[in-house]
Amino acid sequence: MCIVTGSEQEEIMALYDYNRAMKQGRRQYQAALSRGEHPYLPVLDDILSYTDIVSEVNLGVVDIPLSQIVGTKTKGRTNAFSNGFMPLLSEKTEFAAKWSTLFDYQEGEGIHDPIIAYEFMNQYYVMEGNKRVSVLKYVNAFSIQGIVTRLIPKRSDNKENKLYYEFLDFYQVSFFSNIWFSKEGSYKQMLEIMGKKPDEVWSDDDRSYFKAIHDRFARVFSERGGNRIGLTASDAFLVYAKLFGYEAVKDRTETQIQKDLVKMWDELVLQGQGGKIALVEQPEEEKPAKGLVGRLLSGGESAPLKIAFIYEKTSETSSWTYSHELGRLYIEQAFPGEVITTSFEQADTESQVAEAIDEAIASGCQVIFTTTPRMIQPSVKAAVQYSEVKILNCNVNTSYSSVRTYYGRLYEAKFLMGAIAAAMSTTDQLGYIADYPIYGSLANVNAFSLGARMINPRAQVFLKWKAVKDKNALEELNEQGVYYISADDMITPKSLTREFGLLHKEEDGTLTTLASPLMHWGKFYERIVKLIRQGRWQTLNTKGKEAVNYWWGMSADVLDVICSKNLPRGTNRLINFLKNSIRSGSFQPFDSDIYSRDGVRRCAENQKLTPEEIVTMNWLVENVVGSVPDLEELTDEAKDLVRLQGIKLDEGKGEPIPVCAVEHAQLGGNNEDSGTGR
Repeated sequence: MCIVTGSEQEEIMALYDYNRAMKQGRRQYQAALSRGEHPYLPVLDDILSYTDIVSEVNLGVVDIPLSQIVGTKTKGRTNAFSNGFMPLLSEKTEFAAKWSTLFDYQEGEGIHDPIIAYEFMNQYYVMEGNKRVSVLKYVNAFSIQGIVTRLIPKRSDNKENKLYYEFLDFYQVSFFSNIWFSKEGSYKQMLEIMGKKPDEVWSDDDRSYFKAIHDRFARVFSERGGNRIGLTASDAFLVYAKLFGYEAVKDRTETQIQKDLVKMWDELVLQGQGGKIALVEQPEEEKPAKGLVGRLLSGGESAPLKIAFIYEKTSETSSWTYSHELGRLYIEQAFPGEVITTSFEQADTESQVAEAIDEAIASGCQVIFTTTPRMIQPSVKAAVQYSEVKILNCNVNTSYSSVRTYYGRLYEAKFLMGAIAAAMSTTDQLGYIADYPIYGSLANVNAFSLGARMINPRAQVFLKWKAVKDKNALEELNEQGVYYISADDMITPKSLTREFGLLHKEEDGTLTTLASPLMHWGKFYERIVKLIRQGRWQTLNTKGKEAVNYWWGMSADVLDVICSKNLPRGTNRLINFLKNSIRSGSFQPFDSDIYSRDGVRRCAENQKLTPEEIVTMNWLVENVVGSVPDLEELTDEAKDLVRLQGIKLDEGKGEPIPVCAVEHAQLGGNNEDSGTGR
């Protein structure tokens, strides 16, 4: 009889695990070859042969996430491992025996000796300890101790390099290495969410709390398969902290994080896929209403739909709020006995919005409209928490799976107003007063300018910004001899001013309104409510695939231009013709041979811009005179919105570019159209 001792059994089991690890390594090797990738570990010395290193920094002993250990410092035994750090050599080699011994040690006492490694671009390359890393990766350990030297490359315009220098700035205040974002601006966002200034050095407690929650989240995220959805653990943690608040999550246990991830997984999947957005340009065709017999056969009348509207300001102080309040009253009349609505005013902070949403849900509301772009974060947080409630935010091109957004194609109305201005003006100079330099505002400016140029090829549009501190845009334009001006789109009930719509300033100083865009929010809300009441909400089943935005305009009968009776008959006929052409889809403002101010051709002849290109427009057409203000020039209220979705001027080309890499471009609008609640 052959008796196997305990040590021999352990040796057999270790070799069994080596064989399993080797099979994994060979599968990784073959998979890499099939993708045309290098099948072995990358070698840092090879990478450094074409990289300028400007500094070496000794970081001491660091806890290194195994997911960030990607290669070796020198060639050495690089061919002994697949590019996933699994072994490739035969089980009969000395290498296999040493690997198996380390595996036994890990199973018994655990591997504690630190490796020696180099950090380059936030990835780690092993100088000593490759087999230890391999064993720990095989057993799905989270991290390993290492004595680390950081190699800092020369600064460049390469995206990865810029991200790395953002990481270095973050490290200078946090002294935390195990974080890596894939989008520029994310480190700054992380500090803002934590309530930290960019140059504020963290305390030991700050660092301890952050490391604990970030590492707990990273472990749970990895266990749930987060590495397969196109986000780093830090990317996902940033979304998590945005949704739930850093203070709320920093004490979460792994069990609580697991539950939270189940609720928000669709949001992470969507972000990992690039935040695709489904722009719904036309409402679905309405089903005919059921007659009395039909309602009886289907079980009688259903309970009224309870709907809440949340406003940033009041109807008396904000024309934006007033226009949405008119929409709320409209649907009460459109659905007598079928809907019950309620409204919450003066929710101008995230906590106040969250409280209003919670109160609305507690009162039984099944649909909630949050009416400005700045309400997006508490809206998404609530939608993740209360998946049975339908929450919509007045915004566009915002990439969230749990919240649908809605907005009007206001540029269509602006195009018509530009045509009216050029037809009425006796000079080539027209004015445009925009409010906030955010996405969407430039589409409106450009549409106005193109409408003007269609009537008068020499027309120039002088652009001013209402949100600039200590400036009076209307007075500035008048001083420049500009008297036909596009200003605010609406007035509040208590306002007696004529400073709205398309203005004409007379020689005696009086103002006349020639035309004004009308965003009929009541009809907009009516169509959405019908969609819900007729059971067609799930027709767009895009959870985790695309964000949904209802982006409707004149063709949906939710947008119009109201013209003064004093317009000449010929001008009226022209505007009606253009309006009907836009409504029918036979004409759109952004088509055929459009150039920006830097001479770049943005739209070719016989072509037209796509909806996505219009939504994310960040350039000015060639007949605009003016610039986009810097953040420091703006009022405090404007700064908040611009930080969220702003644009600024690229001094190199004279064209606007994003202020920060936040999620994705968002559409606001001109003046009150931006949904800022002024």
